[in-house]
Parts: sequence; structure tokens; C-alpha cells
Amino acid sequence: MRIFKTLGLLLLLISGVAAAQPTGPGSPAPTAPMAKVADLMTKVLQDYPGKEGRMILVTYPPGSVDPVHRHDAHAFVYVLEGSIVMGLNGDKPVTLGPGQTFYEGPHDVHTVGRNASKTKPARFLVFLLKDQNKPVLIPEH
Repeated sequence: MRIFKTLGLLLLLISGVAAAQPTGPGSPAPTAPMAKVADLMTKVLQDYPGKEGRMILVTYPPGSVDPVHRHDAHAFVYVLEGSIVMGLNGDKPVTLGPGQTFYEGPHDVHTVGRNASKTKPARFLVFLLKDQNKPVLIPEH
């Protein structure tokens, strides 16, 4: 839970800095709305020392775009609502709808993650198999 609070504070700080930027002709475009992440469950896996399973619910507001990142985990995605666009390692992105799945490995770089719609939200469930006490999301620079 602390990881999500830290990530949330970081995102709030980033969006606050972005909001303070000037707007108008010649100004950078406004930033897209950020994804909302809810931590549903974390379970230490006794049969796999040092590992945990974590379930999160991600809600993309309309037009939401993720920064380039990785998870250092096995991530299994199941789309619940709307359409999302996912891409790894600079490969061609795929568009997924309700009931479709996606996999990200621990060495993949998540180069595209966004809501396919500018008008409707999207929601998806993610199950992560990861090392205990490691962050869920690691930004790539």
C-alpha cells in the first residue's frame, strides 16, 4: 500500500508541476489524465520464498496515457471495461477490449499503455507475481 501512496504522491506532484505550466499558443500541450490504481490484494506466497501475488484494479480515465515503465514482475492483465492499447519493447501495440488478456514479463519495457478512447473510461484487472518489497511500477527514463 505504501508503494501506491508514494506513487500517488509522485503523480500528484508531477501533475501539480504540469498544472503550473503556462498555457496558450506556443505552450506545451496539457498532460493526459493519469490512471487510477486500486490495490485489491497482496498475498505472500509461502511456497515461493521471497515472492508475492498482488492484484490491482487500474482505471484509465478518457484519454489517459501511462509513462514508459516496467514492472519487474510477471503481469497478467484482464480487460473489464472499455478498450486499452498496450505495447512492449517498442513492438506494434495491440488494442484490447472486455474479456481480452495481455501478458508482460519481468524484463519487458511497457512502451505503450493508454485508454483507446478519449470519451469513455477503461478498467482492467492486473495480477502481478513479483518479489516482495519491490515496487509495482518502475519508470523508465
